[in-house]
Amino acid sequence: MTTQELLNALAMHPDRPLVFEADGQRLAPGYHVTEVMNVTYESMDCGGRASFWRETVVQLMGPGPVDPPEFMTVQKFLGIYRRVAASVPVRGEAEIRFEYGDAVQPAVRYHVGKVGLQGEYLVVRLTPPGVTCKACDRASDCCGPKALELEAAQK
Repeated sequence: MTTQELLNALAMHPDRPLVFEADGQRLAPGYHVTEVMNVTYESMDCGGRASFWRETVVQLMGPGPVDPPEFMTVQKFLGIYRRVAASVPVRGEAEIRFEYGDAVQPAVRYHVGKVGLQGEYLVVRLTPPGVTCKACDRASDCCGPKALELEAAQK
């Protein structure tokens, strides 16, 4: 989901409590938005093709011991985002990801899977990232098993 698509979905429900779910668990009420980042990737896959893309990463942190056990409203989240966007050139077309971890689980950059109403809450379901071989996905040169088979056949 792009940053702008998420912002548009959120803007339709400004007064709703905003809930994030990751790995089947809700982030505890009182979570914080600690940082909004522009991340730029420049890479080369095992097939030799260069790639370039951008992401918006919103870092979330669980509540501290004195934080009230309340979910932030969509309006408050959007206010934080607008403050950031006024100073940092966040791109609407960039994929938006949420980074979250806690004392038990290391920080993970989740994709946005689904946004929808659930009772009084607006719930953003976060899905864990996966790993893929872009060269194999393109059905071209790859360093994996297909490449080894091809290499052996050429000998």
